[in-house]
Amino acid sequence: MKIVVLAGGISPERDVSLCSASLISNALLSKGHEVAFVDVYEGVPDNADLTALFAKPDSGKTYSYTIPETEPDLPALIASHGGRKELIGPGVLQLCKMADAVFIGCHGGMGENGRLQAVLDCIDVPYTGSGYLGCALAMDKHLTKTLLLQFRIPTAKWVIYDPSENTIEDIKRTIGIPCVVKPIGCGSSCGVSIVKDESEWDAAISYSTKYEKTCLIEQMIKGREFSIGVLDGKALPIIEIIPKQGFYDYKNKYQANATEEICPANLTEEQTKEAQDLAVAVHHALNLGNYSRVDFILSEEDGHFYCLEANNLPGMTPNSLIPQEARAIGISYEDLCEKLVLSASRKG
Repeated sequence: MKIVVLAGGISPERDVSLCSASLISNALLSKGHEVAFVDVYEGVPDNADLTALFAKPDSGKTYSYTIPETEPDLPALIASHGGRKELIGPGVLQLCKMADAVFIGCHGGMGENGRLQAVLDCIDVPYTGSGYLGCALAMDKHLTKTLLLQFRIPTAKWVIYDPSENTIEDIKRTIGIPCVVKPIGCGSSCGVSIVKDESEWDAAISYSTKYEKTCLIEQMIKGREFSIGVLDGKALPIIEIIPKQGFYDYKNKYQANATEEICPANLTEEQTKEAQDLAVAVHHALNLGNYSRVDFILSEEDGHFYCLEANNLPGMTPNSLIPQEARAIGISYEDLCEKLVLSASRKG
């Protein structure tokens, strides 16, 4: 197959995407496919031979990218391209039309909120993951949590923060402190803070609004954190996430040895079934595609699982959570990447 792997973009998760997509490209090359790796924002060089951008399996071509400790400087990236704010760079869609399928290796922003999927639908190009509707629902944390309640899936209490209507006293009364402050539509914990007392409030709001104007304030549930992949409608083994310091923030997610990850998680059979059933229920409630990852907290107070969020394009480095879970049932990273791209289809 000829496969375009889309990466990068101007999302706060740009670096995560470039790392995932590089390794996805290597995996697909190793399985005998022709692969064109392209940054969806930067596009392809002017007058480039698009056919030549597809690396052959025997070409010796490999890709690599290391995720820095801090989020990318997106204004600097945009400035380096003359201030261009168009989300899709030159030549990208033409290249996609030449492929048998597109592997969406983007995270956050256009790649995960449904806009890229809608564009590919419009030009009739098959792609991996969820369709535009499922992506939009999963990326907006307020919509996600509203739907979860409709399906009776437990989730932490929350409010949408409006500084003209909400005060810190309102938050203390309705949500309580400690609480979690996060942008309504970012992933990889970009813009997320835990507010332990009032003195941390202003800094948390400022950090969140650096990424999006709308903040979601969520009840802080203390307990163990788990993540569960869903592949072709079935739950994968559960992985427990134990940061060595602080919480599961951007640095702890992507720097080596910052977090202990245990798969399969040490849970009872009953707990395992409950959490896996909830993950599949979330996947279907949000109309997600052939794979997703759902994150939970097991409350130390009441012993119930609470859904934190769903990821419609979860990280795909070999050490990311879904590849670890797949490996626990005998699916190699290379086989997982190929399985996802072979099941790519046109989404409605």
